[in-house]
Amino acid sequence: MAASLKARLRAGEKLAGALVRMPSEDVVEMLAVAGLDFVLVDCEHGPADVGSLRHHIALAQVHGVPVLVRIGEGEHHLAARALDQGAQGIVAPHVESAADAEALVRAVRFPPRGTRGFATYPRAGRFGTVSAADHRAAAESTLVIAMLESPAAIGDAAAIVAVAGIDGYLVGTADLAAARGPDDPSVADLLAAVRADPGTASVVRVDLASGAAGAAEAFADGAQVVVHNVAHVLMETFRALSLR
Repeated sequence: MAASLKARLRAGEKLAGALVRMPSEDVVEMLAVAGLDFVLVDCEHGPADVGSLRHHIALAQVHGVPVLVRIGEGEHHLAARALDQGAQGIVAPHVESAADAEALVRAVRFPPRGTRGFATYPRAGRFGTVSAADHRAAAESTLVIAMLESPAAIGDAAAIVAVAGIDGYLVGTADLAAARGPDDPSVADLLAAVRADPGTASVVRVDLASGAAGAAEAFADGAQVVVHNVAHVLMETFRALSLR
């Protein structure tokens, strides 16, 4: 059995994945064939349909590619259902505080550490064919990434990522720019601050990229994971095709 994303990150690997919105089954399959390390399915800005999500997870797993799921803000019920369908991890937007991070971790952990409902009969439990002990053990590989998307979240980043069960962080620069007040530092300064914060140094840094050059820059700058924005890449390609 292939090592989980979490195990690979703990071993120091650098990973590249792609953010896709449903329905994108052909795109998921092409990303797998192309050799991406994982797919991040967006249920925040894409249709949050668990049935369709299940199809995408199953298709990716046929190719041996793990899936992360970005839930909507506070959609802890969706996180649990995505994990039951076989997702390897959750990316959670708008984590504003340590309390938010603690609530997120509780939602994706089984009792007594959390409140996630326990059942072995969904896809993640191979339809009831794994033991309860093995199902619990497999859940320990769940990857949890907190998105920091406001100046307040950036200021509280060290406390957020210090919560046991949070594996890393991703700065949502679009929301960060939208959330800035007139007296707040620039997005560039906020990014520099969180990346220089000693409190974030021991967790996984995830960066969004819009192409190969951006990904190379992110890795060189210290990111351990890069997520390509497929919508941006495709639109740039399609716009280039339309030039005359």
